[in-house]
Amino acid sequence: MDGTILVADDDRTIRTVLTQALTRAGCKVHATSSLLTLMRWVEEGKGDLVISDVVMPDGNGLEALPRIAKLRPGLPVIVISAQNTIMTAIQAAEAEAFDYLPKPFDLPDLMKRSARALESKRRAPNRPAPAREGSDDLPLVGRTPAMQALYRLVARVMNTDLPVLITGESGTGKSLIARAIHDFSDRRALPFVVAQASDLQGADGPATLMARAKGGSLVFDEVADCSDEAQGRIVRLLDQMGEQAPRIMSTSQSDLQARMEQGAFRQDLFYRLGGVTLHVPALRERVDDIPLLAEHFLARGERDMGSVRRLSAEARELVRAYGWPGNVRQLENTLRRLIVTSAEAEITKAEVEAVLGNQPVMEPLKGGGEGEKLSASVARHLKRYFDLHGGALPPPGVYQRILREVEGPLIEIALDATAGNQAKCADLLGINRNTLRKKITDLDIRVTRRRKLM
Repeated sequence: MDGTILVADDDRTIRTVLTQALTRAGCKVHATSSLLTLMRWVEEGKGDLVISDVVMPDGNGLEALPRIAKLRPGLPVIVISAQNTIMTAIQAAEAEAFDYLPKPFDLPDLMKRSARALESKRRAPNRPAPAREGSDDLPLVGRTPAMQALYRLVARVMNTDLPVLITGESGTGKSLIARAIHDFSDRRALPFVVAQASDLQGADGPATLMARAKGGSLVFDEVADCSDEAQGRIVRLLDQMGEQAPRIMSTSQSDLQARMEQGAFRQDLFYRLGGVTLHVPALRERVDDIPLLAEHFLARGERDMGSVRRLSAEARELVRAYGWPGNVRQLENTLRRLIVTSAEAEITKAEVEAVLGNQPVMEPLKGGGEGEKLSASVARHLKRYFDLHGGALPPPGVYQRILREVEGPLIEIALDATAGNQAKCADLLGINRNTLRKKITDLDIRVTRRRKLM
């Protein structure tokens, strides 16, 4: 790499590590803990790239982006932040930051993004990110890779006209994602309409629905539950949209493709709704976000009910280990109940156990005991997956879904173990190198040796 990089972060360790890494890569580095100093450097014409934290002692890095763009229109900015919420990703995208990375971040990944930023010669004009009311109430919080990937995809699609299909289990936050896409898009001042099956009934139903949602966003909630007749009405409605058509979004707990293959969902409707598919992961797929969400809901309880509560270390571990079949909604309701029923400011493990005793039985998320065979561990998790469907069979295609669930982590761990050397990794796995490359592409695996910065 070649260029001068301005680094702004109030964490001395991060400034030191980035300075050393970027200097070794051939760059000149100016590092500061002050946003005012950063802006002075920008005004003076210094720097070919800015890497900035969001929360600084003397200001907000995101709010500075429009001013940087005005002062230096071609200067790329990479935003790094420990505020791992969907709002941060969306605001960075709205302010047209070159890139956004959550903390902790992969140092090799940041170096690659920095190299791309330095090579970039053009950048679209920036527009300031408007203030949002009530954004703190959105529990779209998560630092896990699955949630960060979702946030980035939301930021990329929010101002397109592509239809969006949002999938995920009950209680994961599908409706919140749809609302966030609308509220942060160019259509934010226009109607946001959630359509029910009853809205499609009658000769004037579809026309009335379109009039209500004119130019805004129209969401078909749990579209898989629509009858054949309702599905047909949706198809005709979508085919008749003219000028000022609303943005179409839909949500579904069910695997629509599997239902379509079974003949339970119209093929023509499936392809009309699935322009972009956003999958909201279940809590058991992002265990490390559970403590973060718990803190969020306890803070909301303090704000709404005036009750200061915190989880003891044992209670926090129990909350993290529980399976949460009802996902974020169940976690929120449980913590709201604990805020009301807890005798002291510190919620104890016994109080959590008492509340969870009335919840659906669910195997803890923690693994089995030491010495457990891999086959036994896999069998335990598979049985848990089948049990989640409450006696009904899972959607067809279990075999391929499970293979993908196993393949991804296996290849990632093998790549880490071989320091990203694909030839060694292929040999370790016992597969052809071309096969490994195809799987890396198909599974969207980053080929970097992970090194985390706190």
